[in-house]
Amino acid sequence: MKQYTADNLNKYFTFDDKVKPDAESLTKLIAIANLSDQDRESITQDATRLVEQIRSTKSPSLMEHFLAEYGLSTKEGIALMCLAEAMLRVPDSETIDTLIEDKIAPSNWGKHLGAASSSLVNASSWALMLTGSVLDDKHPGVAGVLRSMLKRLGEPVIRRAVSQMMKEMGRQFVLGESISQALRRARKMEQKGFTYSYDMLGEAAMTEKDAIRYRQSYSQAIHSIAAVCTKKTVEENPGISIKLSALHPRYEVAQQKRVLSELVPVVLGLARAAKDANMGFNIDAEEQNRLVLSLHVIQAVISSPDLADWGGFGVVVQAYGKRSDLVIDWLYRLSVALDRKIMIRLVKGAYWDTEIKLAQTEGLEDFPLFTTKTATDVSYISNARKLLDYSDRIYPQFATHNAHSVAAIIKMAKGRNFEFQRLHGMGERLHDVVLKQTEGRCRIYAPVGAHRDLLAYLVRRLLENGANSSFVNQLVNKSIESKSIAEDPFLRLSKDNPPQELSRPADIYGSGRINSKGFDLSDEKTLFDICQSSDLELPSASPLTVTEPMGISRPVSNPASKQVIGHVLECDE
Repeated sequence: MKQYTADNLNKYFTFDDKVKPDAESLTKLIAIANLSDQDRESITQDATRLVEQIRSTKSPSLMEHFLAEYGLSTKEGIALMCLAEAMLRVPDSETIDTLIEDKIAPSNWGKHLGAASSSLVNASSWALMLTGSVLDDKHPGVAGVLRSMLKRLGEPVIRRAVSQMMKEMGRQFVLGESISQALRRARKMEQKGFTYSYDMLGEAAMTEKDAIRYRQSYSQAIHSIAAVCTKKTVEENPGISIKLSALHPRYEVAQQKRVLSELVPVVLGLARAAKDANMGFNIDAEEQNRLVLSLHVIQAVISSPDLADWGGFGVVVQAYGKRSDLVIDWLYRLSVALDRKIMIRLVKGAYWDTEIKLAQTEGLEDFPLFTTKTATDVSYISNARKLLDYSDRIYPQFATHNAHSVAAIIKMAKGRNFEFQRLHGMGERLHDVVLKQTEGRCRIYAPVGAHRDLLAYLVRRLLENGANSSFVNQLVNKSIESKSIAEDPFLRLSKDNPPQELSRPADIYGSGRINSKGFDLSDEKTLFDICQSSDLELPSASPLTVTEPMGISRPVSNPASKQVIGHVLECDE
């Protein structure tokens, strides 16, 4: 069995695999899934029954009602998303008032009045409609003066109401502001048979101070969770998820040596504590540019003899990434080489819009992830098949809120050990039904943190749920037939073949202009090519003047090596 070491890891995950065209990647994945027409038809029927059962026996949550009424297809929904994105980090009242006025006043909240099936959502529509009217300055005469007075008197009240609404939305997705509060709130669902994976909210550390704070937060959380790890196995006990970017302020490819020397001991220390408590310890997936760097860290940590005879080390894999199947292969082969068992949580991915924009900004050859939801769904099922086939070494964890994906996994599992996962605040109705039907395990991914750390996580959840194509959104919309919600993505792909991809990053300006070409600075070969070309001397630079420029010529050096790479003529007076 070939071993994958730090020396050849970068060569295994090539730039070409990262930016393969969608169609080429999907051909490979469809073969991996290996589902016959009869299998796919059976899965679709099972998924349709699941949707019908959910709709007939379970009531939608407040958040599902709210997102169905104010989805991303509406101007009002977009206004609320903008508020959620910005409001929690605005420091002063004056700016908050201006923000509210900008986002609420132009929208037609009245059209939503009475439309929702939830009385609480209708009450919100009343409040937003009145707020919008108060903030509308386009009323002349006495009425305009009265409205202006009401606006001035009402701003503090409006500000408090909208702020409270944003916090209430946050509470729907965050289990508790502290780990102790989250553990208390978890007891109710644990009594029903669910278990938890806790995530201390926070994105990338910008400073060493941030990294120390997050490290302490993770360490304290592990200590608190350990007290409720009373079951015999990791699978039965609660666990924790960590983000590598939160633990190091320079978590980037350019600083790989420093990351491996400084971050690995920190992660290993946390993993040891998790092992001692017999809990699961998952490394969360982040941006595609950090994928290979994360695998270097993961390999260094899991190779430690201190973690031998422990099956609780886990890695999250994003199915929308074009290298997801390679990551699973690599992790399996690493587990064989080390004679370990590991967990792999398969998710669809949470940074899609950021990844697309980065690829466009950098002018890459293609996108590092699938550009359609259909393609991502196909990738998810194909990688689920791979995980189940590797279950002698891997404990598969399937995080999904999609009935078709759930039905496909149940069909393919054939008695093999696995668990489903869902996010706190999402997919409750689907997983309640599945837990009873399969008598299997279901884990809830539970974010924990104060409102100041909520921003990025909240926006990702709102974007996912508010999209028209999301399962959560469609489930509430009774006008969409159950069989449409449960449609087979493989069939959908064949109807739309080749898939309707976004324009390649080079082509975003149309046929009249090619986008400027950038460089993927997370790719080893690209970095090597840049280093090789740095020996070339650049042309001399001089100012554009009517007559021949006169002045002093000075050398320009590469700040990294002090090598002179060109000369610039500074013009005299």
